[in-house]
Amino acid sequence: MNVISKHNYIQTSDLSMRHQSAELGYRRPPKQIEEIVDVPPNPSYIISPRRDRIMFLKRRAMPPLSDLAKPENVLSGIRIDPGSNMRSRMSFYTGITVHMLMDNGTLGPAKEVHGYADGAKINFVTWSPDGQHMAFTVRYEDKVDSSVNLSLWVANAESGEARPLCISENIRLNAIFELFVWVNDSTVLVCTIPSSRGNPPKKPLVPFGPRIRSNEHKNVVQMRATKEMLKDLHEEQLFDYYATSQLILVSMDGQVKPIAPPAIYTALDPSPNEKYLMLTSVHRPYSSIVSYERFPKKVELWTVDGTFIREVCDLPLAEDIPITSGSVRKGKRLIRWRPDMPSTLYWVEAQDGGDANVNVSPRDIVYMERADPLNDEKPQVLLELDLRYRRTSWCNGSHALVYEHWYKTRRTRTWVISPDCKDVSPQVLFERSSEDAYSNPGSPIMCRTPAGTFVIAKIKTKYEGTYILLKGQGATPKGSIPFLDLLNINTGVKERIWESSKEKYYESVLALMSYNPKCEIQLNQLKLLVSKESRREPAQYYIKIWPDKNQVQITNYSHPHPQLALLQKEVIRYQRKDGVKLTATLYLPPGYNPSEDGPLPCLIWSYPGEFKSREAAGQVRRSPNKFARISSNFPLLWLARGFAVLADPTIPIIGEGDQEANDS
Repeated sequence: MNVISKHNYIQTSDLSMRHQSAELGYRRPPKQIEEIVDVPPNPSYIISPRRDRIMFLKRRAMPPLSDLAKPENVLSGIRIDPGSNMRSRMSFYTGITVHMLMDNGTLGPAKEVHGYADGAKINFVTWSPDGQHMAFTVRYEDKVDSSVNLSLWVANAESGEARPLCISENIRLNAIFELFVWVNDSTVLVCTIPSSRGNPPKKPLVPFGPRIRSNEHKNVVQMRATKEMLKDLHEEQLFDYYATSQLILVSMDGQVKPIAPPAIYTALDPSPNEKYLMLTSVHRPYSSIVSYERFPKKVELWTVDGTFIREVCDLPLAEDIPITSGSVRKGKRLIRWRPDMPSTLYWVEAQDGGDANVNVSPRDIVYMERADPLNDEKPQVLLELDLRYRRTSWCNGSHALVYEHWYKTRRTRTWVISPDCKDVSPQVLFERSSEDAYSNPGSPIMCRTPAGTFVIAKIKTKYEGTYILLKGQGATPKGSIPFLDLLNINTGVKERIWESSKEKYYESVLALMSYNPKCEIQLNQLKLLVSKESRREPAQYYIKIWPDKNQVQITNYSHPHPQLALLQKEVIRYQRKDGVKLTATLYLPPGYNPSEDGPLPCLIWSYPGEFKSREAAGQVRRSPNKFARISSNFPLLWLARGFAVLADPTIPIIGEGDQEANDS
């Protein structure tokens, strides 16, 4: 077995190496491998809410060994770094630059965010709702005692100047779950360690008692194997210790106000009108067989000034969710703010007790309710579904898209509903097999509202009707060809207004760059962020501008591994003995000539997939024009050592009709 981390190479192929390692220490990998894994990845990006700035986040190639060697506590499926009170082994950013986006699509000069010391590890980067500030955490490691200083910072988007937001030494951040969220343009809600917390509880020399598990209960539910769950009362105490937070509101001038009692808060959701807070927490009794996600869960509504409104739900421990795909938790689930309304909640409730084995109609009901309902006001039924609810994409009071799916048959439906028009009946927009990549209509282009929420962008054209944009991967028998369709949501009629090049390049739509406070975009003023790449050229970002569809290149990344720039790539097609058509991507080293160089060692990298039909299993879901991204956790780096690599050969396991994929 070989393990690579940074410059370190550990070989454990025989016992003698264990004795040598004490003398040699960690060994460097072969030079060809080292040159690849040491190349930093291209920066990631975050677009400002008003689409007038782009923030690029720099990253390093590999984590240092010191991060991997830190002690950690594994509690209820969470790996915790006790020194920083955050998740262990988290990746991080090393720097932030901000560019203005000009009207012609070009980027202004880079402004480096500054103010923190060199060597800082940056995480949890977010824009304020108005795009004038960025908030993020900065952490330093004390070289003496290895403790970590984790602090919340805020930077001015115009100047790039950053400063710590919480300067009191008594305020320590708790990043086990959601750390902070913007409540409005100048206030953040932050999870902190309660000031009364002392030292972590010590494990007793004598256990509190025996671990008892019984199979004598009735209605025993089959469960998947789990690991790293809470083992005893001491681990329950540790979970309480590290996960409990005190919420505080922090303004841009540093004023701090505690809000709500300490609890294990797993989600913080302000309402779009900045008036309410939806706080989700878990509590005892805990479980030793399921993770924290199935612990008893409470959802409460508070005002932003700290007044308790009401309890939305308090769900019991969910150890009994059936193993059958499509089974869910009983009670209210997926509770969300409606993004196009000031303070309206919506959620879904299973009518089959959460058990996918039960045949019932409807199976799920979607409800809607105001945050502070009037006396005796009942939740409104939004839609009744016969399949399992998946999600809702909101547009406005006249239109929203609701998605449902049933895994056993792979059926999926998309409904068009009018949430605020009771006299308009829901209509099926799409119904298809979720496995059929060739018929996938794509997903709607979303637009960010002034409140920071996302709704479907409404496209204004010269025609009457409500139009939206759908972007998709465009799977075809000849390879993926991403597309952009203009859809009349009333009639279901589509028009393809753009698609990727078919010959050399692979292009895809990433995000909407046009901004309108009402999320109404003129088609002839459309701006999109797209990526473009080829077999030989790494992905670059462009701004594509309508009506002429001109594009302006905004990045110029160099080839990350020029020594492999001429690698050979081919999408191959072949047929299994049972007649199922398969595909794979074959990579060969640069300059390889089979007639002169002879056979190569070949590394095959794959994982099987489940399908309901032979036709779907044989569909092509890749493109020959995509750039070969080589990283430390994908086997293409072995091209540098003279290997051939057969990547992702399809291994479909097919269960047609009433059969499941693994029955035979």
